[in-house]
Amino acid sequence: MDMQLLDILVCPVTKGPLKYDKDQQELISTSARLAYPIRDGIPVMLEDEARTITDDEYEKYKAM
Repeated sequence: MDMQLLDILVCPVTKGPLKYDKDQQELISTSARLAYPIRDGIPVMLEDEARTITDDEYEKYKAM
């Protein structure tokens, strides 16, 4: 994931910042509680493709 790209991407739902989870290959929006997948190095920034993060994940990402 290109970190310069991460600096300009925002959550399409809340327009808030995203956090990168390298292990899961996802971009996390804590404000929307959504995880957007990264496929073949390309972020899929569609709400329909995102998964809802769990409460435990939310706490983990919030602390990042």
